[in-house]
Amino acid sequence: MTHFPYVGGELHVEQVPVRRIADAVGTPFYCYSSATLADNYQAYVKTLGALGVGIYYSLKANSNQAVIRTLGQLGAGADVVSVGEMHRALKAGVPADKIVFAGVGKTELEMEAALEAGIYQFNVESFGELETLSDVAARMGVKAPVTLRINPDVDAKTHAKISTGKSENKFGIDIEQAAQFYSAAARMKGIRIVGLAVHIGSQLTDIAPYRAAFLKIAELAQTLRKAGLTVERIDLGGGVGIAYRDEATIDLQDYAALVKEIISPLGTKIEIEPGRSIVGNAGLLVSRVINVKAGVSRKFVIVDAAMNDLIRPSLYDAYHGIIPVAEPASDAPVERCDVVGPICETGDRFAEQRPLPPVKPGDLVAFATAGAYGSVMSSTYNTRLPAAEVLVRGDRFDVVRPRPSYDHIIGLDKIPDWLA
Repeated sequence: MTHFPYVGGELHVEQVPVRRIADAVGTPFYCYSSATLADNYQAYVKTLGALGVGIYYSLKANSNQAVIRTLGQLGAGADVVSVGEMHRALKAGVPADKIVFAGVGKTELEMEAALEAGIYQFNVESFGELETLSDVAARMGVKAPVTLRINPDVDAKTHAKISTGKSENKFGIDIEQAAQFYSAAARMKGIRIVGLAVHIGSQLTDIAPYRAAFLKIAELAQTLRKAGLTVERIDLGGGVGIAYRDEATIDLQDYAALVKEIISPLGTKIEIEPGRSIVGNAGLLVSRVINVKAGVSRKFVIVDAAMNDLIRPSLYDAYHGIIPVAEPASDAPVERCDVVGPICETGDRFAEQRPLPPVKPGDLVAFATAGAYGSVMSSTYNTRLPAAEVLVRGDRFDVVRPRPSYDHIIGLDKIPDWLA
């Protein structure tokens, strides 16, 4: 986290003190570093650009308009899994011909909207979806550019809830049926079949599953070509993991070497769709300590952020570093604490028995590596106001999603006439 230094005893985001943002915006809030976003994106360009790999940022990781525009201006395309995300990408300035539409449950209305916009590619996940897309496209008098997402039955060795490449997962077309479906797609009136896609899961920290999946896709591409079918593109999905604590991760140079060895010889266009590895370590969730409660068997640090703001620890037992905004002394004592939020759920817990330096009510703490699957998965559970979002660039910051008011949230409901 190079762009989140302690300077003069205070945590900064680039050149901006976190405390200054907290005083201006209130807590909790998400804060993103433009420099980290750029560094992470450029790392992909540097290692894979020479191989002609197209980089399509996966919006599901963080779909804030300012984040999308920052990456779009650097040259990134967009990987979307809903028409809502497509509209976000378009409004942020990503051209339609740099948008890939993935996802297992596209509706006819979504297909129509994406075809009307003229997107680059649909990643199709079932034969039923393929038939529906063909019908919709034919009705509109166009052909949909399609890759078939293949399920290679490869264990990504990641969390069960984010594994997507095993035969029991809901995603993709079984690799044993792929040739039959690809051949059928080539004959469909509304389909222009252009290639294959694969995505075996998120937060991979071992390169071996990639090798297994890439070999299967390369072999399938060669089989299809021998049958006289055209394979122009290979979409390799995303999933390169990041370090939330001290775990080993995949070196992008090793990933690029694997692409060069297995996929590049096919002579196709190549696409990847990173999300977490671009935005994950670019963000903090900043919160204020409400109370420190000494229980019978443990100490609780109660903060003003909650599981509605950052659900990953509750949903996945995910780890996020917890950093005091005021730099602790090097010899400060540590004590094991449960860090919890105010929501009426026992699962509203960020950390259990985490060693922390002393904190007191009013102190600011930051949850590290919170730029991916943070705000984008938040809710208003318990009628809590969602965290604001802030973007920093150098010595400047701006609120890129204001905290809504209670009137705004409650005003989304409608009272029927008979209760008026």
